[in-house]
Amino acid sequence: MSKPFVYTSVFAPYFKNFIREKKNKGIKANQIMWILLEFDRFFNQLKQNDLCIKKEHIDKWLATRKSDNKGTLYHKYSIWSQFCRFMCYLGHECYIPRMPRRHSEAGFVPFIFTREQINNIFNACDRMRMKEHHANSILFIMPALLRVLYSTGIRISEALSIINKDIDFERHVIILNKTKNGDQRLAPINKSLETVLKEYIKYLNRIPVAGIGDPDSHLFVAPTGKPCARKTVLSRFHAILGDCNIPYTGNHHGPRVHDLRHTCAVHSLIKLTKEGMDIYCCLPILATFMGHKKVLDTEHYVRLTQEMYPEVLKMNASTAVNIYPVINSKITSGYGIDN
Repeated sequence: MSKPFVYTSVFAPYFKNFIREKKNKGIKANQIMWILLEFDRFFNQLKQNDLCIKKEHIDKWLATRKSDNKGTLYHKYSIWSQFCRFMCYLGHECYIPRMPRRHSEAGFVPFIFTREQINNIFNACDRMRMKEHHANSILFIMPALLRVLYSTGIRISEALSIINKDIDFERHVIILNKTKNGDQRLAPINKSLETVLKEYIKYLNRIPVAGIGDPDSHLFVAPTGKPCARKTVLSRFHAILGDCNIPYTGNHHGPRVHDLRHTCAVHSLIKLTKEGMDIYCCLPILATFMGHKKVLDTEHYVRLTQEMYPEVLKMNASTAVNIYPVINSKITSGYGIDN
């Protein structure tokens, strides 16, 4: 275990086994490790010697978390609940706390770009020119990167982790190995995105850096061959928004790079609905496309779509007999937005 995650309380070996179990299931445990470190310090302050977690312990811990917001507390309560169940499974009786009401993000509304704004962003990317030489400039990757984000709906972290061999033009997919949920999934490549990627890769391979085109090298890199950093992309994206006269309000209110993913989802729903599908019948397709484990995680896009594009409610939904061929054709063709 890395140095920051040294557990010293009576629960230390159980924390380690709990984390090991999560990792064996393919779950990224870094955030869990930090939360357990907080629990570990809490038990050390209590000078806890037995392996019984009681309700009074949870209450005392909660009293120390005055600065945590509702979303953070919900996540930490989830770890409490999971760990206490884990301890009970091992034969150590522990109180399993009731989960608080799930934090609602009703106050947060993602920024959904219009198609005109998306086109303006792409055009601004294509017009970018270097005024002076910078070896670490990422102007070269931005036109392809932003088109990948919008067309496939993948996260920026997933895009920046793509290596050259992950691009499979024969199957028309991008293989995503480092995803938020820890599962491998496939992102479809449509015809226009395939053209963009092939042109990008052609110029990428011309960069005189040893190994830049190797199968295990990163796809999105600076001219030095160094993998692109997320904060560098964010900085350049904000500059592009300025070129497009799209105000950036900052403080996580966007527009953010991640809003390209939200926009992709909403535009996908509109496209499917215009093709005759009922908006709720689209959800399983969209959930798979977005990499969501549960359809409920995708349902909020329906509300966004109906609020921004009320005309979709007036469209006639497909009859059940026509739904299955549509779903089958979307799955086999690798559905994605054609820019």
